[in-house]
Amino acid sequence: MASIFRFLLLLFPLLEIAGFVIVGREIGVLATLGLVLGGVVLGALLLRKGGISAFSRVRTELQAGRDPSFSLVNGFMTMVAGVLLMVPGFVSDLVGLALLLPPVQHRAWRAVKGRINFAGGFGGRARPTQPTNVVDLDPSDYSNGPNPNSPWIAPLKDR
Repeated sequence: MASIFRFLLLLFPLLEIAGFVIVGREIGVLATLGLVLGGVVLGALLLRKGGISAFSRVRTELQAGRDPSFSLVNGFMTMVAGVLLMVPGFVSDLVGLALLLPPVQHRAWRAVKGRINFAGGFGGRARPTQPTNVVDLDPSDYSNGPNPNSPWIAPLKDR
């Protein structure tokens, strides 16, 4: 798996360069640069607006007591799409635009929904209580200094 990732990491810049050459030859240098700058602007807007709206959707879901994980996954994919659109190149732009499509987002959601777990539950379910081993002390138990009769303090002669 690591070797495939390394291969793709080396292949990605070559694909981006090839994309520049092909698009530049078809539409010209200035139009190519315009498309790249447009992708950067679109990605920045998507990061700003998409990130803010994703967080508000998650907050709304939490306040309503519903599971916010679908909104989290969609918000994450929107932000990744924004970053990919800001990367100069056409291959990254195509991947970023694909991440914005609802079928792609739903497929990604189905792939990860079994791995997301929120403690406490949603939909009105109560949190399971677990017994704790907490000892509650009164202020007099700790404010007067160490208790010489405490079983937790070794006598001075044993130290």
